[in-house]
Amino acid sequence: MPVADPNTPESFGPPFHASAVAKPTQPSAYWGDEKIWSQRANNHNGMFDKSGRVWFAAAVRGIENPAFCKKGSDHPSAKVFPLDRSGRQVSMLDPKTMKYSFVDTCFGTHHPQFGYDADNTLWLSGTGPVAGWINTNVWDETGDAAKAQGWAPFVLDTNGNGKVDEWAEPDQSADAGKDKRIAGSGPYAVMPHPTDGSVWYTLNVFAGTPGFLRFDPKTKLSEFYAIPKEGIGVRGGDIDKNGVLWGSGSNGTLISFDRRKCKGPLNGPNATGNHCPEGFAYYKYPGPPFEGFENGSAEASYYTWVDQHNTVGLGENVPISTANLNDGFAALKDGQMVMLRIPYPLGFFAKGLDGRIDDPNAGWKGRGLWSTNGDRTPWLKEGGKGSKPRAVQIQVRPDPLAH
Repeated sequence: MPVADPNTPESFGPPFHASAVAKPTQPSAYWGDEKIWSQRANNHNGMFDKSGRVWFAAAVRGIENPAFCKKGSDHPSAKVFPLDRSGRQVSMLDPKTMKYSFVDTCFGTHHPQFGYDADNTLWLSGTGPVAGWINTNVWDETGDAAKAQGWAPFVLDTNGNGKVDEWAEPDQSADAGKDKRIAGSGPYAVMPHPTDGSVWYTLNVFAGTPGFLRFDPKTKLSEFYAIPKEGIGVRGGDIDKNGVLWGSGSNGTLISFDRRKCKGPLNGPNATGNHCPEGFAYYKYPGPPFEGFENGSAEASYYTWVDQHNTVGLGENVPISTANLNDGFAALKDGQMVMLRIPYPLGFFAKGLDGRIDDPNAGWKGRGLWSTNGDRTPWLKEGGKGSKPRAVQIQVRPDPLAH
């Protein structure tokens, strides 16, 4: 994968990663003195658009932002909240020409997801203190990254007047006349709502109070719903066709959140995170629990995806989690967990998944779940040195003898 700036530094994992160095500090048990890492793009995730092009969360240059992102710029978003650095940006591959285009974003990127609007807006996580988006229609028309992108800080409407006002910063005490900006480790998963235009995130996976965050692109206001104490935290998540959120819970459960169940006000001085415990529910993952946490499992799921369109064969709107300590996936079907275990290679470790229907008239053979197996050091697993990541298709027969 190429980059826009040939002077882009080599990247060794997450943006701003401080634990990697360009030259190995000592010989590797597997590779000796050989330097095996040379990438610059540092791609994390990709997503198809409706034309079949692939948009990647990938670096296109170094971490210092161009002037239009920073203080003093006349960019509408920079006037509100200037940004100095971004660790990843966006690149796009057109499979028809096999050529890459580069979109220099002021905000960082991690997981891309298309919304349901007429502008074909691409929403991204890994954006730090802001919601970040690309209007791909504008990009296609102009090729101008500055015009095509926007961002906004996460601001709670704590004064309850329905619009963004002067806000108190995260480290400042609440002020009755102001809104409140929130910050932490930023958004991890991004989930555009199928019908109401909002965008949801899992927030503060690494630092800060973990929970689900809702951003309204029209008002630029946010709502935050903290994971209750028994849930501990959340990582990857997705949204179903009804707007219910599903996430991989730190307590060994699949966590759901339904905003429709909230009984109190969704804005105002008390709507700061702990105002809707009734919206949460927990579904235990397969496997034994840790001592003292009997309501959960020792399963350490990384990500959850919702099969909205029955691409797997278990039905529509079925949440499916990576079962990283069960060598496969765990699906919640009619209130029961269904294990999809991958027998080979041993130690199957998925970081993401998606479904595809190739032939809707071919029954189970025409649809399936796709995933990757690899992690950062695939040679530490079955197969040893030389082992490479794999793309894996999983198909579900309606019964064991179906063919």
